[in-house]
Amino acid sequence: MIKRLLAATIVATLCLMSGASATETINMWVRTGVGDSFKKVVEAYNASHENKVAATEVPFSELVQKYATAIAGGQAPDALSMDLIYTPAFAAAGQLEDLTDWAKQLPYFNSLSPSHVRLGTYQDRVYGLPLSVETSVFAWNKDLYKKAGLDPEKAPASWGEIEANAEKIRKIGDDTYGFYFSGGSCGGCMIFTFTPLVWGSGADILSADGKTATLDTPHMRKAVDAYRSMVKKDLVPASAASDNGVNFLSFTSGKIGQQSLGAFAIGTLVTEHPEINFGVTLIPGIDGGTSSFAGGDNFVVTKGTKKLDAVKEFLEFVYSMEGQKVMAQYGSLPTRGDIADKVLEGLDPRMQVGLQAIGVAKTPYTLQFNDLINSANGPWATFTNAAIYGDDVDAAFQNAQSEMQSIIDNAQ
Repeated sequence: MIKRLLAATIVATLCLMSGASATETINMWVRTGVGDSFKKVVEAYNASHENKVAATEVPFSELVQKYATAIAGGQAPDALSMDLIYTPAFAAAGQLEDLTDWAKQLPYFNSLSPSHVRLGTYQDRVYGLPLSVETSVFAWNKDLYKKAGLDPEKAPASWGEIEANAEKIRKIGDDTYGFYFSGGSCGGCMIFTFTPLVWGSGADILSADGKTATLDTPHMRKAVDAYRSMVKKDLVPASAASDNGVNFLSFTSGKIGQQSLGAFAIGTLVTEHPEINFGVTLIPGIDGGTSSFAGGDNFVVTKGTKKLDAVKEFLEFVYSMEGQKVMAQYGSLPTRGDIADKVLEGLDPRMQVGLQAIGVAKTPYTLQFNDLINSANGPWATFTNAAIYGDDVDAAFQNAQSEMQSIIDNAQ
């Protein structure tokens, strides 16, 4: 009898211990400014699951270096919301968990944001999956169109039309301008809004494998000419030349007629600037076609985490209808194309343009994105500023093409 009681007690104790150990807290890092969409989906998950997510915000400018340092010191979080452009470099360094087999058995895997999956893939293995999706779109101020004698409901379909519209808007006078872009040293801004001009027409700044700089093309020359022309005609505020991204949302002033923006700005305009009557469309290619920059974050898992099952459960919740709706309600585009229309039901219809952009969006695939593109002193930022505002366009192309190739070659 005593033996049976002891046995029962031991079994009960083991069950309690098993239940306690089954509950996990996922330590996850996210960049500052990640926005309410991620915070709200974490709240929803924590409220409905035994496992929990503890999210820590890290300054955006420090996140990549801090994560690399934490990995080296064995103190890395279980998972990370990482700007998708950095995924290939960490995957190549062997620091991320291989998610291929699990990811590909997800019934909706083929409907996930293609650019995110592409950037999350290294040597045919999947190391990152889309968490938040951002695209670039073209916006116009309908009230300024009307004042300028333009049809406020007609979206411009070419850069010739955009420039012609900008000229009419500038004639309104004072501090009203026809176009805006963050030039200066904001390489990230210009890759986001300017590169779609050449992508839409079939050109690129890098080869598909990221090993060759392909900056100097007829399409890029035409794109530069289009921006130079608008600058020369005083259709763009002079402040754009020194804008490092601080004034990226100048469109919200109501004094800018047209600007390429992120789809996130749709929510910002609707909720914080209801006075601005605006339309959005896809960014036209310089020689036809349309394109967009696919931005946002990939969800990556630190190699060797002991909480992999809990991490997968959380990501599956993010991909559920409930999780997708929570994120969309707070400004993130759906990561799943198969349920995107249902996810966006009841939200501002202009969000649909951001969704359409996913299908034509691109992201450069390179292990040297920061050195090539994001660095304020890198070849891309230097090039866009010199080519659009400088006196020697040929030299700007030659110098940038050479420096980009040198950075790529030295890294191999």
